[in-house]
Amino acid sequence: MSLRLATFNVENLLTRFDFTGFRNQLRQDRVIKLFEVNSEGVYQQLEQARVIAATDDTRQMTALAIADADADILCLQEIDNMAALQAFEYGYLFRMVGNGYRQKFLVEGNDSRGIDVAVLMREETRDGQKIELKDIRSHAMTTYRDFDLFDEDLALSNRIDDKIFKRDCLELDLLIGGRPLSLYVVHFKSMGNPRDGLDGRQSTLPVRRAEARAVRRIIEDSFGAGRTAKKSFAICGDMNDYQERVDVVGRRGAGYRFEHQLEAESALDVFSHDGFAENVVRRRQPLDRWTLYHARGPQEQHLCQLDYIWLSPALAAHNSGRLPEIIRNGQPYRTVFPPGQEVERYPRTGWDRPKASDHCPVVMTLDLP
Repeated sequence: MSLRLATFNVENLLTRFDFTGFRNQLRQDRVIKLFEVNSEGVYQQLEQARVIAATDDTRQMTALAIADADADILCLQEIDNMAALQAFEYGYLFRMVGNGYRQKFLVEGNDSRGIDVAVLMREETRDGQKIELKDIRSHAMTTYRDFDLFDEDLALSNRIDDKIFKRDCLELDLLIGGRPLSLYVVHFKSMGNPRDGLDGRQSTLPVRRAEARAVRRIIEDSFGAGRTAKKSFAICGDMNDYQERVDVVGRRGAGYRFEHQLEAESALDVFSHDGFAENVVRRRQPLDRWTLYHARGPQEQHLCQLDYIWLSPALAAHNSGRLPEIIRNGQPYRTVFPPGQEVERYPRTGWDRPKASDHCPVVMTLDLP
């Protein structure tokens, strides 16, 4: 039997409007900045029209990317609430693709914008094996004190009784055709703005490192420390960190070259340094592991992996000959692809938007031991 497991940050699947941009220019959409808007009421009308006009194309592409992933179990990030998930699943996945997901799970987490992690599951795998949820647990309320994770790096901007997960670690105990699989769905702290002389990635690294340590602690508490290697588990989600990147050197018109770089440290070293879990995307070629293109002008642009499927040693070994897939057809045209990786974009994809997401779905077909 085989199982298709995927993760995808769909970016701001919301059921509400954000009008804070009228007073906070940093949160105002760039198209509205082109016009002089003096009334808050007019601003709200324009923002509503802008969002509604752009959303249908965006969500059609999101649905196409999910359809191409063709997963039996889909881990999602940046979901507003269950109502948003149900509306998207019925109006886009089911209506457009003809095949939705009957089983949906979401627990409200800690994100200040209200975006949560969620899981969609089919009732059966493609080869007819039943997918059953035995238990589901949220770890959103766990604090640094609970896991004794507070240290001097965290103390610079956190308190000991703060919650570890800036969204959640959603834990699901599953049976796939009667075989156990534990799934941990996360969305780690995003990279913020520079502070204290550090760039955005480095200044937020202690928080993500603590989140990774907490995920590992949860798994070790479940199976027993030193006994996790033989179990079947997967850690999926947007982890907002990377252990390597591909620097994109050059500019449009003059051409590009691509330079693979290893990072000196990453929050994800918590999973990899002693073989606790395997990032299966690293089975792909070094220039072909990216799930996101980052750019702030020609002097700062790179490709990196932010979206992960980490497998336990037993599950990774049982699927040693398999490679994960990365669905990049929903990327905007501004994304720079290394030679040989170009794909056909979805209809109506724009230079920067509309797009399926800045992130790419990652999917892998697995056999369970």
